Amino acid sequence: MKILTAAEMRAVDQRTIEAGIPGIVLMENAAARVMDLLLEQFSPIEDQRILILCGKGNNGGDGMAIARQLHVRFPRAAVQVEFFANPEEFTGDAAANYKMLQVAEALGQEELQPSPTLVIDALLGTGVTGPAKGRALEGIRKINSLVTNSGAKVVAVDIPSGMPSDSGDPTGEFAHADYTVTFTAPKPCHALAPNCDHIGELRVGQIGSPESFYSDVKLELLEPSMFRELLEPRPPAGHKGTFGHALIAAGSVGKTGAAIMCGTAALRAGAGLVTVASDVSVLGHITSHTPELMTTTVQNFLSESKGKTVLAMGPGLGRDGETESLVRGAAKQFEGPMVIDADALTGEIRGEGRVRILTPHPGEMARISGKSAQEIAKDRISVARDFATAHEVILVLKGQRTVIALADGRVWINPTGTPAMGKGGSGDVLTGFITGLVSQFPKQPELAVAAAVYLHGRAGEIGAEERGDKCLLATDLFDYLTDAMEECAHIPDAV
Repeated sequence: MKILTAAEMRAVDQRTIEAGIPGIVLMENAAARVMDLLLEQFSPIEDQRILILCGKGNNGGDGMAIARQLHVRFPRAAVQVEFFANPEEFTGDAAANYKMLQVAEALGQEELQPSPTLVIDALLGTGVTGPAKGRALEGIRKINSLVTNSGAKVVAVDIPSGMPSDSGDPTGEFAHADYTVTFTAPKPCHALAPNCDHIGELRVGQIGSPESFYSDVKLELLEPSMFRELLEPRPPAGHKGTFGHALIAAGSVGKTGAAIMCGTAALRAGAGLVTVASDVSVLGHITSHTPELMTTTVQNFLSESKGKTVLAMGPGLGRDGETESLVRGAAKQFEGPMVIDADALTGEIRGEGRVRILTPHPGEMARISGKSAQEIAKDRISVARDFATAHEVILVLKGQRTVIALADGRVWINPTGTPAMGKGGSGDVLTGFITGLVSQFPKQPELAVAAAVYLHGRAGEIGAEERGDKCLLATDLFDYLTDAMEECAHIPDAV
């Protein structure tokens, strides 16, 4: 699902209008999509006390269209429209909708008694930059006060008012929503932390703009339909050789668990064969824990790489000169896909026509990119995209809303995950999931990475629901991977 910036959304709307769908029709369709949500979540409408807060722009026009549709369909419903602009400030389609409200006698100015149960936020849309101020800020504060004092539910039209459309970082006060109905495509604020935590349940409503008008956009929200083909049943004649042989350099004295988790995760994700290369003193412990894993010494890693489907390096390996030399040698010698994580990460790795998948957390990203932690946190998309395109790699920048940047400039944002996964070993399991899926689909590495990242986060969410935020372990993800796969294979996308 494409993610559109405010400027891109304006361009799509304008192109749609020029193609023959008037702006007033787009506004009416937007109101209809909000009505769809209201009927689904808040029926019977007559039992609600609905307050609609309208600003002076097109977002306010959407709110006025919603008020009119409510009045026409539910004339006995308690609906109040409150304006945070003078009528003479309305222009274009918003002015037209104000006139239609008057004609329909649907202004509903009487104050609701008692307090509203449902608030529709139509104050500010995607066209506003900078902190909210003036009457709009007054409206935002009223919305949040109603939530705090009376428990009213809030439905935001397009984006919660005051939230910056193109960023995950708040710039001022904004409304907090239980539901957000956006139009045509999500906006960056819907997908990026921390703003995504305050939009409630996101719905994306189509209002008439064809997908071809924004098909070239390179920012997308990851969803199961993108990789569902990888989760189809295996061919009846498949065997262990069919699904690839992964070789993983991981673990060391005191960090055997990293090797076990990564290797086991690759097997659980579906790799046919997995060999773990580690310090000779820990090999027995690895196989005693997971007998399906084969082992070799880390010194034999390069010689063992011949004929393997995919290499993975890094978890628990240790950062020293030998590791750096091993990584450089493997990156130069091995023609197949490589997954590089943790101690093996280096900014010197370049794709140069071969598949190289780097999986840093923000601290490791700072190390390999030369960017500060503040620079990375401020614009994770640009930092990840710039690195991936410059180094011709697939970059998985981990964290809340993990960013997957591809060498051609495309960026995918993963919506799954939970703070319950914030424990040692979760990254090792992700590396294993990526390795296992790439082992099976070496010619579709981008989709394999997407599937691994999404499923990893979704398994964590399912596990947290059962075991709680504090008790979930990295190895518990193995127990819930099956549920995540089955869900993604059979259930339509939620957004």
